[in-house]
Amino acid sequence: MLDIKTVADKADVIINGYAFTRENDLIRVLNLNSPDKAVVFSSKGEVLETTMDDIELSIADRYLKQNLKYMED
Repeated sequence: MLDIKTVADKADVIINGYAFTRENDLIRVLNLNSPDKAVVFSSKGEVLETTMDDIELSIADRYLKQNLKYMED
C-alpha cells in the first residue's frame, strides 16, 4: 500500500498537489490528491510510463519544466 505521507516527505518539490521526486536518472510524479495518477519522466523530460490522462500529463509536464531548477542538487 502506498503511503502518501512518505511520498510527500521524500519529494524534492510539491507543486499544486503533485509530488516530484528525483531518483537517479528518473523523475517520479504522483498526484497526492489522486494517488492512482502517476508518471515517470526520464531526466530529459521524456514520458517513460504513466497512468495519467493526456490533460493531467500535460499539466505535470508543464510543472516539471517550470520547476526543474528547484530539483537540482
